[in-house]
Amino acid sequence: MRAVVTGGAGFLGSHLCDRLLKEGWEVLALDNLITGDEANLAHLKTNPKFQFEHRDVNDPFTVAGPVGYVFHFASPASPPDYLRYPIETLKVGSLGTMHALDLAKAKGSRYLLASTSECYGDPAVSPQSESYWGRVNPVGPRSVYDEAKRFAEATTMAYHRYHAVDTHIVRIFNTYGPRMRLNDGRALPNFVYQALSGIPITVYGDGKQTRSFCYVSDLIDGIYKLSQSDEHMPTNIGNPIELTIYEFAVRVLGHFPNAPKIIFEALPEDDPKQRRPDISKAKRLLGWEPKVDLEMGLKLTIDFFKEQFTKTAALR
Repeated sequence: MRAVVTGGAGFLGSHLCDRLLKEGWEVLALDNLITGDEANLAHLKTNPKFQFEHRDVNDPFTVAGPVGYVFHFASPASPPDYLRYPIETLKVGSLGTMHALDLAKAKGSRYLLASTSECYGDPAVSPQSESYWGRVNPVGPRSVYDEAKRFAEATTMAYHRYHAVDTHIVRIFNTYGPRMRLNDGRALPNFVYQALSGIPITVYGDGKQTRSFCYVSDLIDGIYKLSQSDEHMPTNIGNPIELTIYEFAVRVLGHFPNAPKIIFEALPEDDPKQRRPDISKAKRLLGWEPKVDLEMGLKLTIDFFKEQFTKTAALR
């Protein structure tokens, strides 16, 4: 009952550490902290079942002692991050994935890859089911993330087929919640940062592109259930309720009195026009579906952001 979580100081990785500890696991979190933050794990420092190591999994590594599970969550995830660290993103999707799989193989442990809905690219079908192979620009600016994750999936399945590693793959759709970084380039943190700063809210394109937002506790619940299943092929975990980015901005601004106006800017290259998961597989195999509604999730997340904003302002 000992798990290794790569990217354990990240937004999702830290929440996964919490869930694993709650389930009785011992947890070793690894992170090179280029986008992760040790503050996300501060509440675990006194937990005798938790350990953190500053480590870059793009370099070969080993772990002393038994390991029952390897969760590979290391990777920049927001567009500004993977555009700032394109080589590191490609490395962690390739070398980092292989090193994490080598650890699972050596320890005889199970393995779960945190993949992404970006594997579907700018989809020609909606909702996106696991059987859809996607429509990805392999040389566009977003390809460093999209193709890194697609390669990671292929590598994971190769280790499963040829080395008999017990692998699992989750395709994560847009997720939000406490411990996201303010203004990290994703829609919600950007909208909240702009609202708190009193500057215009930036919506890209005409705002009619759609997304589906899943609260972090729901996502982690789905991931944990998948990790304990016998399913090896990719499985979507996300919220199927779809809304436009403009509608989402209006919902967010409803939590702010005297909210600033919305302005429109050019849509980034290869930005997907639709993103909505088909979660019928997760419902059937895992008995999972999201429970936290958008208004409750937004309140919990915005309260967290307000606290972080106030702390940051006090340090200036």
